[in-house]
Amino acid sequence: MNPSHDFPSGLANEDAAIAWLAERADGFSPAREREFAQWLRADPRHAAAITRLEQTLGLLGEMPAYRAELNTTFGRAAPVVPFPPSGAVAAPRMVRPVRRWSRALAWGGVAAALAIGALAGWQELRPPAETRYVTSVAGYERARLDDGSTLELNAATAVRVQFTPAVRSVKLEAGEAHFAVAHDAARPFVVSAGNVAVRAVGTAFNVRYAADGGVEVIVTEGKVSIGPALAAGRARPKPDHRDSANGTPPSGGPTFLSAGERLHIPNQAPVPIVERVDPAALRAALAWQSRLADFAEAPLADVIARFNARSRVQLILADEKLADRRIGGTFALDEAEAFVRLLERDGEIIGERRGESEILLRRTR
Repeated sequence: MNPSHDFPSGLANEDAAIAWLAERADGFSPAREREFAQWLRADPRHAAAITRLEQTLGLLGEMPAYRAELNTTFGRAAPVVPFPPSGAVAAPRMVRPVRRWSRALAWGGVAAALAIGALAGWQELRPPAETRYVTSVAGYERARLDDGSTLELNAATAVRVQFTPAVRSVKLEAGEAHFAVAHDAARPFVVSAGNVAVRAVGTAFNVRYAADGGVEVIVTEGKVSIGPALAAGRARPKPDHRDSANGTPPSGGPTFLSAGERLHIPNQAPVPIVERVDPAALRAALAWQSRLADFAEAPLADVIARFNARSRVQLILADEKLADRRIGGTFALDEAEAFVRLLERDGEIIGERRGESEILLRRTR
């Protein structure tokens, strides 16, 4: 094939790019390679057009409806991507000769249109990416989501996050998580746990999915609606009319929950329980989010339980008489070994390491 070195001035960038790609698939001479590099440098839009068409034509090569036409017009350079990368010189033996240069130019505009349309359709059919977050039995994780929302995971928690143009979906598979949701009125944020879906736009709330199937929701800021999980991301909920006598919503409709309220749905229970939460109870329910904990004359057994829920290193009481020993102070719950060193200072308690993840606490005498 011996195409002219000059392209008609009326060709769009995509048409010129498709012509270069077709010629390159048949193999560049050293002189032609230099001319191609010069064309790329002449205008940033040239390189952008080449990159765009390489990607979209490669995508067309994956689709049976277009693969035959691509192979007929351009030859087969690779099983999926029919062109070598920008700047590479294809070996003439690697491809089948292109039929005619004039035919490639005539088909170039069609190929570009097909590529753009196919890319849009292919991306719509492709499922949105999903991210999974998991913590261990003593773990904790804080993550910043793509929309600017913040996710905090308590110990032994598993969450799947999937965003689409219509809805921001989160599935709480197990455990407990707190969500600080970035405002987006056009794309609600929906958290499902079991058969329950919590829907918000811009707010903050906590969801706990118990091992027995029960679900607890606490709203710390703003307002959420709660309904069946199957309705997640669909029609907007209608206002409910809460029974003022017992504070519970009627069955069948969504429940609206405001800041400072807690909803508890026991497993298999027909009616959820809604109640106000006083500030002290709210702090206690959300204490797992802070790595620092204040203890005032608390039993050592209770303090150890808090450490074990947050730290990879587990503390074990070898002497039951130590369980009621009173402890006071502020401690970092993810620093179990530092806490043990504090206990050892008075000489009455000693810590013995067992493996890499356990410390046995016993009295020295």
